[in-house]
Amino acid sequence: MSDLKGIPALFMRGGTSSGPYWNAKDLPADPAKRDAVLLAALGTTDGISDEVDSAQLGGVGGATPVTSKTAVLSRSAVEGVDIDYLFAQVDLERPFVDTNPSCGNILSAVGHAALEMGLVEASDPITSISIRNTNTNALMEAVLETPGGQWSYMGNTRIDGVAGSASPVVMNFLDVVGSKTGKLFPTGQRSEDINGLTVTLIDVAVPMIWFRASELGVSGDESKDALDDPALLARMEAARLVASERMGLGDARGKVVPKMGIASPPKNGGHVTSRYFVPQSCHPTHAVTGSINVATAATQPGTVVSEVSSAADFTSQTFVLEHPKGQIEVELAYRDGPDGPEFDKAGIMRTAKKIMAGEIFVPAVLLD
Repeated sequence: MSDLKGIPALFMRGGTSSGPYWNAKDLPADPAKRDAVLLAALGTTDGISDEVDSAQLGGVGGATPVTSKTAVLSRSAVEGVDIDYLFAQVDLERPFVDTNPSCGNILSAVGHAALEMGLVEASDPITSISIRNTNTNALMEAVLETPGGQWSYMGNTRIDGVAGSASPVVMNFLDVVGSKTGKLFPTGQRSEDINGLTVTLIDVAVPMIWFRASELGVSGDESKDALDDPALLARMEAARLVASERMGLGDARGKVVPKMGIASPPKNGGHVTSRYFVPQSCHPTHAVTGSINVATAATQPGTVVSEVSSAADFTSQTFVLEHPKGQIEVELAYRDGPDGPEFDKAGIMRTAKKIMAGEIFVPAVLLD
């Protein structure tokens, strides 16, 4: 009898990230035991000891932040919601699984994964799946093309940062203002000073601190490699730690929220140039939740993002942000509120792909 045990999983690409997708019933219900399984499955540790392998050779993790992610799905008990989705970021440098943030790229494949697992049924010609992100309690809607009740992965939709084309997934993000803090601007200010830097602290889809590129001594359109400069990252991290306390998020050391971004004027016909950090390194493309954040910040006058953006203030529009590998379009919607226009929702086009279906093996003792 083997001392390893296999757990059913799908390995999928969602947007510009990838990782295993699980049915919650196949994992331990206890969060600590679940996290030990996830560490072993992706390979940061063996799930038993605290010895770390940042190359993740013993698991299916890809040894980068965007390929050390995973999703846990279940049918939702909330009325009007189809799927509960828990996102987990598995650390590469220590035995830690962070379930505080969400991930819109991994979310891009949740609809397909739910169909593959039999958690929802496909309709004809499209299937609309309501998803609750249990990390933030935010609601999303995934719209998939399912002619004849059949779903596919091949298609003509292209997203920058992914080779080739695939079937489209429309992601509508609802109720994402104040994802962690309950407020769009947690400190009540649209810009403020931290350590001599002018920053904006904003919470929509994900809490973020935005920097002026010019104040950091960069142009803002550098490559990922150029921005992964230890001195630059240390300066930004020092401000991020202060920002976290001001936003009511507590000590951010060792945690991935709030995220960081650098804003600068557009260079290739978009509305703003954005560099997104995860946060200890620059994202090779851009996070979906970060895209919604930058689009909202750009359309809110008085932020460090709006001052370099060509987007219209407080206006529904197709917002185009420029990232290291191309662009992302955000369908930004505002609604009339008692005190003027208010952010309503955002839509983003993504793609997904099923890569593998089978079992991932972990020490059997983790499941005893």
